Amino acid sequence: MSQTAYRTHHATEVTEALVGQKVTLAGWVDRRRDHGGVAFIDLRDSTGLVQVVIYDEDMARPLRSEFVIQITGEVRLRPDGNENTHLATGKIEVVAETIEILAKSDALPFQVSTALENESENKLPGEDVRLKYRYLDLRRPSMQYNLKLRSDMAKAARHALEDMDFTEVETPTFIKSTPEGARDFVVPARLVPGSWYALPQSPQLLKQLLMVSGVERYYQLARCYRDEDFRADRQPEFTQLDMEMAYVDQEDVMAMTEKVIAAIWKSAGYEVQLPLPRITWKDAMDKYGSDKPDLRFGNPLVELTEYFKNTPFRVFQAPYVGAVVFKGGAATPRRQFDAWQDWARQRGAKGLAYVVFGENGELKGPVAKNLSDEERNGLREAVGAEEGDAVFFAAGSRESAQLLLGAVRVELASREGLLDPKKFAFTWVVDFPLFKPTDDPDDDDVAVGHSKWTSMHHPFTMPSKDWIDKFDKDPEHAMSDSYDIVCNGEEMGGGSVRIHRDDIQARVLDVLGITKEEADEKFGFLLEAFKYGAPPHAGLALGWDRTCVHPGRCRLHPRRHRLPEGRRRPRPADRCSGPDFRRAARRDWRRLRPGRRRKLIYGAYTAFPQHSTYFSAPSASDGGLRTRRLIFEE
Repeated sequence: MSQTAYRTHHATEVTEALVGQKVTLAGWVDRRRDHGGVAFIDLRDSTGLVQVVIYDEDMARPLRSEFVIQITGEVRLRPDGNENTHLATGKIEVVAETIEILAKSDALPFQVSTALENESENKLPGEDVRLKYRYLDLRRPSMQYNLKLRSDMAKAARHALEDMDFTEVETPTFIKSTPEGARDFVVPARLVPGSWYALPQSPQLLKQLLMVSGVERYYQLARCYRDEDFRADRQPEFTQLDMEMAYVDQEDVMAMTEKVIAAIWKSAGYEVQLPLPRITWKDAMDKYGSDKPDLRFGNPLVELTEYFKNTPFRVFQAPYVGAVVFKGGAATPRRQFDAWQDWARQRGAKGLAYVVFGENGELKGPVAKNLSDEERNGLREAVGAEEGDAVFFAAGSRESAQLLLGAVRVELASREGLLDPKKFAFTWVVDFPLFKPTDDPDDDDVAVGHSKWTSMHHPFTMPSKDWIDKFDKDPEHAMSDSYDIVCNGEEMGGGSVRIHRDDIQARVLDVLGITKEEADEKFGFLLEAFKYGAPPHAGLALGWDRTCVHPGRCRLHPRRHRLPEGRRRPRPADRCSGPDFRRAARRDWRRLRPGRRRKLIYGAYTAFPQHSTYFSAPSASDGGLRTRRLIFEE
């Protein structure tokens, strides 16, 4: 690293080769130790630690943890027996001649010392405190490592893509609101009352425009914004590695993506064996109860619908009956089986049926007495269980029952310690349905149209070749050219072949219940561009935080961010507890004449009718528009 005004070397650059030479270092006081008139300081910078010896008590007296200091001194070897093999600089130390305090530190809300971190992560406070003082939390070496690793992965991805002739293009962040499955974050345009921008949920339509523009291979690390609930794997603000290619098919995209993933993992010290395995969406649901299956362990689901087709047990008289084996579950106390019922209810199920195979082969449990003798006698063989095992059942609609059993499968593996974070089980999930049913066709937060069908991915996904001529005649069974990449039970990313033909796009929109007028209003700019010759194109986006979390083995996604959001509220580190624009918006609102106010409200309502929490429907009775807790009047 180059010399600067404050240092000649970084901490880990001080080696045995510099013994006898003077160096100037700068950084934080990580830890101080006093031994009989001699003080030892561990000086920490972004590269690591170096030990500083101070013989002058007056020089050492004012130094405290996290003071920022500059020291000049001579490098020497540590005395025999005092070497620290755990440090890169463990064989040398710097004898301080001068020390300048560059900045003092108040008492810390929690310690960030490297030594304390190495002892135990349990000494850290809760997540809320760490997020409040995020700038301190990020000083810890493990966090510095995470940020550096994330940067290295981005470099590796860029190099891999540029080697394949991709061009990095930045797309706008103030765009027109388009339906993409979640609510938009909206930004009012102050200079034009009634006009609003939306922050992009993804650059989907913009990158398709780039394909029409002649940019045959595009990528960017794109910032995306989605106004949705705070779940463990969701953030309102996130990054994705976005890629799009012209004149390619599904196989081309998957092959290129595998090269990028291999390069990313290699930058973190791991080798990925290519090609990656594949599984169809239907097989993933049938075998693992998830469209993002965790393949680090086995224990697939067992379908028993046919087995119980004549059962006297009313619960199992359902469209689908499935099971998952609980190895060694017979030894589980009854109270733990009761706890499983609560676990299932938290996931929306009525409960979780089970049986136990005793050591003598006897079938026990609440379900056992409801089965016929024939069903009891053949059940163990049907599910592949052994004596001493238990079996959980789910019955109902195929999708809901499989999802419950899939969650049981993963929970069992977690409790048995089978989810090794150092093992990476990749798979492609392919052959997705083109459409899925929606319970509420008027719910704009889910559906993009007003039909009982919505897109499984998005409305620009190309039907598979076998379905191009008939997908609109049988939307329930229509398949798409789409694909997801999954690692350890988490969806890292997904993509599809895009529609580039006007006639196919019109038929898809018709199935979704989107009229020509609505289509022109929502994404007419893309449809207009397609009239001027759109090449066949396809793409994929990798969720960058989810991608980086695996090789970094950092299990809490927000820790990857520089100043990330908490799970329950926006970033506390910058005291952003609510939208900052409200005070200014109310001030501007009061300045507007009544006619301009009505124009502003109407413009917002017509531009973003899906944001019903802010705007109510137009009302003829008051000659204008009613509002419901409009932010300007709060």
